[in-house]
Amino acid sequence: QVQLVESGGGLVQAGGSLRLSCAASGRSFSNYAMGWFRQAPGLEREFVGNIDWRGTNTYYADSVKGRFSISRDNAENTVYLQMNSLKSEDTAVYYCVADRVRTGWDRGRAMDLWGKGTLVTVSS
Repeated sequence: QVQLVESGGGLVQAGGSLRLSCAASGRSFSNYAMGWFRQAPGLEREFVGNIDWRGTNTYYADSVKGRFSISRDNAENTVYLQMNSLKSEDTAVYYCVADRVRTGWDRGRAMDLWGKGTLVTVSS
């Protein structure tokens, strides 16, 4: 079983950058597609993006495309979310997620594993 722990959240000014990390425990990390969701105050949780188990294919929500990028290091059991050109509307709790299937993450289906989240606050 894989467990996920996010880090790297904090306060950043609009236009700035931040990189989140997600450390996974367990020997089966490379079997999972990895990605991120976020939930802003008062809003539903939304898909941000994901990456396949090889680290070669990524998929992003339109709201972050061109600003955010996801990468992974299977040797270190870590996945990253690089966030650039941050906007106030990016303020949210960001959750690291793992699932054996990479498709359908943006369709509200259940995911295999969730981290507890890390808060990102973008000040305008």
